[in-house]
Amino acid sequence: MGFLTNTVGRMLVALCPQKVKQLSEKGLTLVLGDNLSLSERLMRRAILNNIEKNEDHEQLAQLHKTYWAKQGDDFVNNTEANLKNVHLPAYKATLEVLNAEILNAPMAFDKLVEIGTGNGSVLNYLSTTFPSVNDFIGIDLSKEQTKINHINYKDNPKLKFVGGDVLDWLEQQQQGNYVFLTFRGVLEYFTQRQLTAFFEKLNALGSIIFFAIEPTDAAHNYETSPNSKVYGVEGSFSHNYEKLFKDAKFNVWYSDAKNEAGHPYKIRIVGAKNF
Repeated sequence: MGFLTNTVGRMLVALCPQKVKQLSEKGLTLVLGDNLSLSERLMRRAILNNIEKNEDHEQLAQLHKTYWAKQGDDFVNNTEANLKNVHLPAYKATLEVLNAEILNAPMAFDKLVEIGTGNGSVLNYLSTTFPSVNDFIGIDLSKEQTKINHINYKDNPKLKFVGGDVLDWLEQQQQGNYVFLTFRGVLEYFTQRQLTAFFEKLNALGSIIFFAIEPTDAAHNYETSPNSKVYGVEGSFSHNYEKLFKDAKFNVWYSDAKNEAGHPYKIRIVGAKNF
């Protein structure tokens, strides 16, 4: 595949600028099933390779954002069973660590925000197991998936779903106490610059507890390479979460790592708070 990407893929990119535009406008993060032909897959890999070579992290992040906004509902449809039957059960004990931190906090936290909520099943589960939280807000770039969630969870008054960018949502919020959660792959699509700005905005919002469950490059050595790096077939970002939180004046209260069978990455679980 590497040879084909470096020859045929690059040639197709050069010869088919309109197709490159069409692919980019849909986002290039993931290939699910047969939604791309062989030639489109080769072009996709060539485009990503070129962006990574040029270290254009902002363009890469924009492609990821486009993908999740336009194809997020398709991803959810293809992975819903796996989330329900594999990933959520595997992390219930980990999520209980967050629940304990909320209950033991010196102030009340009645709002929990899940960024990249997908089909809302994690948020729905938390609404039944986190007794001290009243409002559960799921934010997702896919407005189509958000509409579906509104229908599926219309009988749960604790849940609210917002379609759009969490950074835009933050601009409309009042000071308060908030819990933020990401579950298995959200912050990995932010650049280091974007994450730094995001954490700084959160720090100014009020008292914050953040619980990040995120894939990282298993070979990422934070001592020799403290900054974020691009890795994997998606071209996502492996971040040094503890450093980024600390740089934004958060205290890290929890840190763990898990390997998942059949996957080359390492899941990092980092809990941080600003009080």
